[in-house]
Parts: sequence; structure tokens; C-alpha cells
Amino acid sequence: MSSTGSTYGGSSVGAGQTHQATVGDTDVTGVAPVPAEHLVTDVAEDLSVFDADIVEKAGQIIARYPQSRSALLPMLHLVQSVEGRVSQAGIQFCARQLSLTPAEVSAVATFYTMYKRKTCGEHLVSVCTNTLCAVLGGDDIYRTLGEHLGEDGKRLGHNETAGEPGAPGSITLEHAECLAACDLGPVIQVNYEYFDNQTPESAVALVDALRKGERPAPTRGAPLRDFRTAELELAGFWPEDEESYRSTVDGPSAAVETLRGAALAEANSWTAPPMPNAPLPAEEPRAGSSMSGGEKK
Repeated sequence: MSSTGSTYGGSSVGAGQTHQATVGDTDVTGVAPVPAEHLVTDVAEDLSVFDADIVEKAGQIIARYPQSRSALLPMLHLVQSVEGRVSQAGIQFCARQLSLTPAEVSAVATFYTMYKRKTCGEHLVSVCTNTLCAVLGGDDIYRTLGEHLGEDGKRLGHNETAGEPGAPGSITLEHAECLAACDLGPVIQVNYEYFDNQTPESAVALVDALRKGERPAPTRGAPLRDFRTAELELAGFWPEDEESYRSTVDGPSAAVETLRGAALAEANSWTAPPMPNAPLPAEEPRAGSSMSGGEKK
């Protein structure tokens, strides 16, 4: 191998060589600080939990997109509707269906907080603790629910579950950074449906009703359903009968507080000034272009 003899950072390795070429291979497993059995391996998971119906639904999701990898987000909701979380089996299922690597699927599944790595309860209770909701009482609500749902004097923490995960009446508690309802804070979501203008007392009453198998009506939005059903709908699969479908998609979404500004503007004939329609600047010809003044030379 030829070398110019140049050095880099005081090294005697030439420009035509690499540092790796000058040393022997390293046994990374041998020098790892953890036993080899704890390292990531290509273990084939049992995918039998994803039956023929789920495989068919996966195919329907993929068919919605011109490129199959674009279906990954709803696919993760689909597998979460089966197990109440995104397991290693779920990651491999998505990878096989979409011709991706498990690493590519894991990178997405671990980026978004809506994909859970631990099995959720029948209901996911999300308490907004972002700035405005926190000031209005969101922190108090989260702390109160943690103490109320905890056992043996231990407060229930973020993404922890009261009861057997997935069993009727089980509740997973989480604090959320923003639920996009500042005008109605403090807010809680149960399986992503809104319960507005909450207090510690009303929040406790809400989770107690859920634990008893009741389904309190959300402040707005669709009728309450369990977490796994909500995940199936987020994957794009809705109730088949028309009445249930309409009640789900036609639930009220706007609140009086949200529309207050629009109502005041209409009552007072307020209008926004028109935005100037400035002309776009003329496109300058690129260097080396054969076009000049819109004509070919």
C-alpha cells in the first residue's frame, strides 16, 4: 500500500492507511462490561400473538401508502392494540411486514412517548404537567393521583400501573408535557379523550369510576373506550356499525372557551387586516445556465 508519509494528529500512519489497519481485531464481546447473554442479539421472537386478522390489517395499512415504510407509525399502534405495548415481538412483526430492520423500527418506537414499552392498563390516564396546566393545578392532580393509586405508602410513578396491566380496572398513570388544551386547563386525557377543567378531587373521582368498570363521558370528543381499542382506532380501524362509527367521529370537539375569541370577533364585527400580497422575486438564472431572459441561446 502506498503512503504519502503524511501524519495526522502526531500519528505515523500515512494518508493511504487507516488506524484500524495497524492494529488487530478487538473481541468486543470479551471486553464488554456485561455478560454476553445481556447484549443485543438477533433472537427470533414468537410472533404468534399477531394472528391472521392482524396480518390482514397490517396489509391494509401498508396499502394506504406509496412506500411501505411510511406505514410504520400506524403499524406500531396496531401491534400496541394487541399487546398493550410495543414489545420486541411487535418490533420484529413491523420490521418483517415493512421490510425494515428491527433497529429502524426500534428507533421510531423509542422516540415517541405514545408507544409504550411496558404493558398499559385498561386505561391510560395522562395528566398535563406543562407550564400552564401545572400552574393551574396539574402538578397537584398528578401528585394526588399518584398517591391515591399507589399501594403500601408508595406513590404510583410515571408509566406505572395500578392493578394487573391490561386487566379490567387497571390504570396506567403518566404525566404529559402538553395536551394542547391550555384554554381548558388543567386537563386530563383517558385513552386520549379529554376531561377538561379538572381538580384533584374530580380526578380522583374519575379514576375511581374507571376502576369500577364505569366509562364516564369525556368533556368532548368520542365516547370513552379502553386503551387497546383506542390504539386500534389510531391504526385506522373504526367500529363497523354505523351508529358506533358516527358517535366516535362526530363527538363534540370544540369548547365554548376555545371559540370565545371567534364569537367576540363576530359580535363586534372585528376582522383581521388583509395580508399584503407581495409579488415573488424574479428567479435569477443559475451560473452556467443556458437560459437567459427566458430564451434559449
